[in-house]
Amino acid sequence: MGNIHHTAIVSSKASIAEDVTIGPFAVIEDDVVIGTGCEIGPHSVIYNGARIGNRVKIKQGVSVANVPQDLKFGNEKSVFIIGDDTVIREFATLHRGTKETGKSEVGKNCLLMAYTHVAHDCYVGDNCIIANGVQIAGHSYIEQEVTIGGLVGVHQFSRIGRNAMIGAVMMISQDVPPFILTADNPAHYHGLNVIGLKRRGFSTEDINLLKKAYEIIYSKAYNVSQAKKKIKDELPPNKHIAHLLDFLEKSKRGIVGK
Repeated sequence: MGNIHHTAIVSSKASIAEDVTIGPFAVIEDDVVIGTGCEIGPHSVIYNGARIGNRVKIKQGVSVANVPQDLKFGNEKSVFIIGDDTVIREFATLHRGTKETGKSEVGKNCLLMAYTHVAHDCYVGDNCIIANGVQIAGHSYIEQEVTIGGLVGVHQFSRIGRNAMIGAVMMISQDVPPFILTADNPAHYHGLNVIGLKRRGFSTEDINLLKKAYEIIYSKAYNVSQAKKKIKDELPPNKHIAHLLDFLEKSKRGIVGK
């Protein structure tokens, strides 16, 4: 076994890779899986249902797979999954799923900064950056490559589309479509996340098509249903436009700023 501090409490029933480092006063319960190259910080508690990938770094005081803050929870078996190469900073709280989905999940190569909260039945995609103090309520769904600024609250059942960037200190109470910048209170559309899209390899043609699509969506002349039809009728086929249309089709809470 790896470097386990003598004050740590580690269940013999947990499945822990040989090279894992576990800090002082950490607690690892029975039904836990921890992959290779992981670091578990001091005073962290890894509860039953934690499924931690490889090379994950968990800093001090983190809670992984604690029971949901949901009055309907009946102590059913569920999990919290953390993907490879993700970093969870100090005092984050990550709650496992309920019978609705059976899991909560954070993807690969994410950074969850200090005091973040990911509630029951949530999904956070790969390559996301979640800044200090962000509070993500139950059943939220965040696609890949999303950046959320500090002290943002995400309402339950909200959806945030891929490559979106959300400014600090705001409440997200409607869905945030993919590829955009969001700021203000209440949250509003502030154009495309152009710098982020370029960093992710989006072509000039892709970006220009997305700009045209969002001009239609946020035009006062159209509601969302009319905007979707106009985009389908007038813009050429494009995988990013198709993803945008699919996101709008699945939206149940309406979109920010519309």
